Amino acid sequence: MKILVVSFYYEPEIGAAPNRITNLVRGLQDQRNVVDVLTCLPNYPEGKIFDGYSHRLSMKEQSGNGSIYRYWTYATVSSNAFKRAVAMTSFSIVFWLFGFHCKRIRGYDLIVVQTPPIFVACSAVLLFGKLYRKKVLLNVSDLWPGSAIELGFIDSSSLACRVLYSLEKFMYRNSAAVIGQSNEILDRVVKLYPDKKTFLYRNLSPNDSIVTAVREHDNQRSLKIVYAGLLGIPQDILSLIRNVDFSKFNAELHLYGGGNQAYAIQKEIESGKVANVFYHGILKKTDMNKALTAYDISLIALSKSIYGAVPSKIFDILPLGLPILFAGSGEGSRLVLDNGLGLVSEASDFQGLADNISKFSKMSKEELEVYSYNCRKASKNIFNFQNQIVRFNSFLIAESEEN
Repeated sequence: MKILVVSFYYEPEIGAAPNRITNLVRGLQDQRNVVDVLTCLPNYPEGKIFDGYSHRLSMKEQSGNGSIYRYWTYATVSSNAFKRAVAMTSFSIVFWLFGFHCKRIRGYDLIVVQTPPIFVACSAVLLFGKLYRKKVLLNVSDLWPGSAIELGFIDSSSLACRVLYSLEKFMYRNSAAVIGQSNEILDRVVKLYPDKKTFLYRNLSPNDSIVTAVREHDNQRSLKIVYAGLLGIPQDILSLIRNVDFSKFNAELHLYGGGNQAYAIQKEIESGKVANVFYHGILKKTDMNKALTAYDISLIALSKSIYGAVPSKIFDILPLGLPILFAGSGEGSRLVLDNGLGLVSEASDFQGLADNISKFSKMSKEELEVYSYNCRKASKNIFNFQNQIVRFNSFLIAESEEN
């Protein structure tokens, strides 16, 4: 098959969003498909165009069994809703220049479109699905505008919200099938369109070359907890470190990543207002996997419970065998509890989180190893990237062959 993947995020950007699409593309290429990518000039999570890509309107790169077509976008890391909307909208307009490659577009068997951002996805559905009459499959990683409402970004009664709901339905209605990273996402789609074909595609990572060794636990030293991911409003690690005293439990929290809270977190640490919290900046994924083996526990946190959202860090951390300290609810918390991967507290329940830190700090080496074993077992048997990509490829073949 020849497939085009449209995504606002892609490598060399780091984080859950670019990792998800990059792994999907490489996995499909390994299944002997030609997979091209239509994306923007890399800028995430720093909010500025990366060195080597700036001062360009577009560029083409060769990557594996396919090409990457990059187009300019307004880059920002601001939490300002207007600026972020401009960033998404700018790319959704500029990439229409790709529409002039008529012969190339007509050669694709399938178009896979990532959402969110919802503006980018709707623009791609309009260009490829409506204008070119290509079969479009929608890859949904978060439910918008539902997530935006739950995070307080928009008012559920506003005109903007009504417009976004209309765009959401437009995407689902005009897609041949919907790919979702959670059962909750697929439930939402089927509720709106009962006959819509769906596929559950978790944000899994290949396990090749991942080091599974975990530090030897010793109750005489500090419990070392790591958070590696986006430092933004949905996670609100800033509020977490202000409300949880890690030193009280002989524990340390080590932070890796970037986002619109990163600077404020650094300032909070430097001020001395929080104890036993350390910020280490941003690492490449390969370096991050090695660094994670120095820790005992992995923190995964949400500031609010968001329907449809399952933090990708759950699946990233499983092959490493790090027990999970989960703050949140919904499908993510059920996955952690049902598979014995760690301890769970509600989103922004700082007392509940503190209680779980205390429990972990008092566990013996043998008790921690049970959680570690469950994580590695789940990664191998339940959340296995290779098994998933084979099933997904079969799903795409069936879609491409269907008139």
